[in-house]
Amino acid sequence: MERVELVRDCDAVQVPFGHTVTLEKGSEVVITQSLGGSYTVQAPAYGGLFRIAGQDADALGKDPAAAPAEATADAADLERQVWDTLKTCYDPEIPVNIVDLGLVYDMRITPGATGGSQVDVRMTLTAPGCGMGTSIGADARQKLLALPGVEDANVEIVWDPPWNPQMISPEGRERLGMA
Repeated sequence: MERVELVRDCDAVQVPFGHTVTLEKGSEVVITQSLGGSYTVQAPAYGGLFRIAGQDADALGKDPAAAPAEATADAADLERQVWDTLKTCYDPEIPVNIVDLGLVYDMRITPGATGGSQVDVRMTLTAPGCGMGTSIGADARQKLLALPGVEDANVEIVWDPPWNPQMISPEGRERLGMA
């Protein structure tokens, strides 16, 4: 956990509600997690937790996230890019990405209406009562839309089949100390 003062105004998404607010320059925040290129911060003056996108890292005095590399026309390469992008999405409370947690049930790429690609993701959460769904889904969608060649993305939260800890990948188990 690192305490910093914002060096400029910065948009942030309130966790878990998903509302966008502007955190003002000079506000003190505590970085509680910095995984996948985004930052989860506790902002006492605003009353809660917020997610700051990687491209706004400079507001925290950090280096902004790099833009995605140019896409190639290769469908297999786009699929790899989509999976790699999904691996940069985290529940702000769990230090394992949504793919290694076993939350992503399905990912499909189809031709879009204007020549790009449509990406559809079906995922779940660790528990039906988890309030992070809106935030995690919005983060995944935003990151997928930033990929070159992706014209639209849809992230759907589903509950069937129910998630269980056996769905965690070996990498996720190791990160959680379950290996």
